[in-house]
Amino acid sequence: MKALIINCSPVRTGATAEIVKLVSEQLSTRYSVKCICIDDYAYAFCRGCRSCHNTAKCVMSDATVIENIMDEYDAADIIVSVSPSYWADIPGQYKAFIDRCTPWCDTHEPHASIREGKKGYTIALRTGPGMHECERIIQSIEHFYGHLHIECSGHLGLTSIEYKENVEPRKFEIIDFCKNI
Repeated sequence: MKALIINCSPVRTGATAEIVKLVSEQLSTRYSVKCICIDDYAYAFCRGCRSCHNTAKCVMSDATVIENIMDEYDAADIIVSVSPSYWADIPGQYKAFIDRCTPWCDTHEPHASIREGKKGYTIALRTGPGMHECERIIQSIEHFYGHLHIECSGHLGLTSIEYKENVEPRKFEIIDFCKNI
């Protein structure tokens, strides 16, 4: 079985990346793991033209970039999205990706699709002490999963994490979460 772990942050070396690394280490004992960082891909914002509502294809010139990421989603059995809070929600780079996935979402017919039977997990982190922002991030990602027919199977909110050094004290909480994936 294959697991896809997504760093939803544009920062490849921060706390989110540290959590992705830890999750990858934990899951690699049971799954073939692939990690991607959303910032490794260059794509424009969705123009909202709705052409994909009629064709299930994006007409933008960089559509193959999104198709390549969706191929990774299709190949995976398990998807873990790890997202920091950017002003109380997912980072703009990840939001732009979600918007560009409209051809695969069940909000219109025809629509493209990925294989059924996938399970999705979410880890949200923020620098402040309250869980409200983590809950909002989890809701955004789980809403996206729902439109792709990915079963929402678990989530974890982590507060008071600003730097990768802040991950170490929460390591066992993350490891325990990974045991259920």
